[in-house]
Amino acid sequence: MSLLGPVDVRALAEKLNLRPTKKLGQNFVIDGGTVRRIVRLADVTPEDVAIEVGPGLGSLTLALLPEVAEVVAVEIDPVLAEQLPLTVAERAPEAAGRLRVVHADALKVGPADLGVAPTVLVANLPYNVSVPVVLHLLQVLPSLRRGLVMVQSEVADRLAATPGSRIYGVPSLKAAWYADVRRAGPVGRSVFWPVPNVDSGLVSLVRRDPPATTATREEVFAAVDAAFAQRRKTLRAALASWAGSAAAAEKALVGAGIDPSARGEQLRIEDFARIAEHRAAATV
Repeated sequence: MSLLGPVDVRALAEKLNLRPTKKLGQNFVIDGGTVRRIVRLADVTPEDVAIEVGPGLGSLTLALLPEVAEVVAVEIDPVLAEQLPLTVAERAPEAAGRLRVVHADALKVGPADLGVAPTVLVANLPYNVSVPVVLHLLQVLPSLRRGLVMVQSEVADRLAATPGSRIYGVPSLKAAWYADVRRAGPVGRSVFWPVPNVDSGLVSLVRRDPPATTATREEVFAAVDAAFAQRRKTLRAALASWAGSAAAAEKALVGAGIDPSARGEQLRIEDFARIAEHRAAATV
């Protein structure tokens, strides 16, 4: 196995006439130690099928392939999608048959597009779509049991935040619907090319059952969105439009055992599930 270093990454980029773009969130890992660390922390097994979003030039792909049964690499850039199998064939010919490249937008893929059921998400996610990608994949791929993703440090903090924290909010709650989420460590800027102007962080996700509720996921997420659209307001006021009136919001809150004067950042996803359930019951 021959991993990509700084010289290799730049040479590949030059060969492809590639200019990394902010629009696609392209910052390529040039440090072998970092990709080995990601694979180690992902705790993958030889039975796992890994889905990697935004494989780019293949730095993480090359580290993943020897450790899993298969890697499904979802790449939106057609040039990179075409090059990745060639890079793997050159540097890891014995593993080339275990790579499946899907040229697609990760925000739109589903099981039928992948042709296989991934069990683990391991990715250096494009910063501009990291949270939507994580939530989308957890929703449409029930086969995913865990994940280890690299995102902007601030996003990592928000995903892993707990109730009562100043940064606890919509990403924290929606991720908690699907998984137990925690920070898994920092990543320095110097391991990327081009060097980003923000720090990065690793986030670990372990799938769990959603809260037991008769409300749908959409109903619960609508309550979460409403609560944080007016974060400084009490839940009675913030949920008034969502519930139909302040009185209806208070009724749903009291029915769920929540103080109407509380604020959204104090509640767990289970609390919002109960609120949505009582609001839905009141409108039947």
